[in-house]
Amino acid sequence: MLQNLKKYMPFDGLILDVDGTLWDSTSIVADAWTKAVRENGCEDLTITADMLKQLFGKTMNVIADLLLPELSAEERCHIMDVCCKYEHRALEENECHICYSKVVDTIQTLSEKLPVFIVSNCQSGYIELFLEKTKLSSYIKDIECFGNTGKKKGENIRLLMERNHLKHPVYVGDTQGDRDASDEAEIPFIFASYGFGNVEDKDGQIDEFSELLQLICE
Repeated sequence: MLQNLKKYMPFDGLILDVDGTLWDSTSIVADAWTKAVRENGCEDLTITADMLKQLFGKTMNVIADLLLPELSAEERCHIMDVCCKYEHRALEENECHICYSKVVDTIQTLSEKLPVFIVSNCQSGYIELFLEKTKLSSYIKDIECFGNTGKKKGENIRLLMERNHLKHPVYVGDTQGDRDASDEAEIPFIFASYGFGNVEDKDGQIDEFSELLQLICE
C-alpha cells in the first residue's frame, strides 16, 4: 500500500477532512440537533452520535433529506439552519478536547514541511470554528466547504487546488465519500482508519493522525 502512495510523491499540498479525521464532535452536535428538531415540530426525534457518524461526510442537503424525509424541502432547510446555529453555539461554548490524539501538534509540524488545507462537506463557519478552537488558523493555508459553494467535495477539492496552484496534493479522510471525492479530483487518498467509516481501496492508511508525519514527510 505504501508503494501506491510513493508513486505520487512528492506532494505539494496536504488536504484534510474534518469530522472523523481531525475531531469527533458528534456527541455535542447530537444534543444540539436534538434540541433544534424538537423545538421545530419533531418532538419524538432523538439524534444520537452514532446516527451522525453515519451522516457526517455527506453534504448538508443530503443529511437533511435522510434525517427529515417526511418534511417538505422548505421545512428541512429551516430546521437544518436552526440545527447549525445550535451546533455552532454548543461547540463554541464546549470546553472539552474533542480532537483526535496529536492532531494539533502534528498539523503544526506538517505545515513546516508542506502547505496544509481543509475541505469538508460542512456548513459555512464550521471549519473556521474548528480553527478558532484549536488555534490552528495560522497553520492552514486555505479552506473550502459545501456551505460556501454548494458543490460536492470533489469539486471543492478541485477549486482549492486551482486557486492554490496545486498539482500533486493528497487528501486525508475517513469515509468512502472521501475516497470518491479524491477520485473525482484525481488525487491520491489516505484513509484515517480511526474515523467514522470503512474504505477498502486507498493509497495509504493511518491508524492515528500523527502517522502522517512518517507516511508523507519522510
